[in-house]
Amino acid sequence: MTPPAPVHVIDHPLVQHKLTLMRQKDLSTSSFRRLLHEISMLMAYEVTRDMPTQLIEIETPLETMQAPVIEGRKTVFVVIMRAGSGFLDGMLEVVPGARVGHIGLYRDPKTLVAVEYYFKMPHNMDERDAIVLDPMLATGNSAVAAVDRLKETKPKSIRFVSLVAAPEGIDNMRRHHPDVPIYTAAIDRGLNEHGYIVPGLGDAGDRLFGTK
Repeated sequence: MTPPAPVHVIDHPLVQHKLTLMRQKDLSTSSFRRLLHEISMLMAYEVTRDMPTQLIEIETPLETMQAPVIEGRKTVFVVIMRAGSGFLDGMLEVVPGARVGHIGLYRDPKTLVAVEYYFKMPHNMDERDAIVLDPMLATGNSAVAAVDRLKETKPKSIRFVSLVAAPEGIDNMRRHHPDVPIYTAAIDRGLNEHGYIVPGLGDAGDRLFGTK
């Protein structure tokens, strides 16, 4: 039996410092937004660590050489709307040539089941590596539904990136998509009776857009 893909906890001190600031309940919307942008850039370096490269010929001031460049045009950042969009800009600063796909999901407040309302991906997904972005991996229902739908497009590979994850969400993802590696800055204690991560940082979408 093939072991499940790993869960990578990005424990760089800068990432952890910014996450601590984001957790604080009195943080302003503008500061939360700025920190999410900054932390997504830092996490992008780890998520893309083994991104494929190709050699191209360039000229330095002294001679011609073969040098590596990333195949950024083969990368797709897949945003789970709406909070995932806060992750996107920072990631695009690191990989500006990437394409962007969107999956619109909302969580039914009674059943906690993910309901899809929008889906749009670039063409030729079978040639692309997909990186799914959603700040909170709580119950995992939205993540599982998003990856279910994404797999219909047959991308070359899929990675899932969250800012904070709950053990329940990780277990749910591993049950349904054991082949998808997970990247997160923290694995918190668990979920409360409303399906929110604790201690967590609240509703990332509300804090990002100031809609609470």
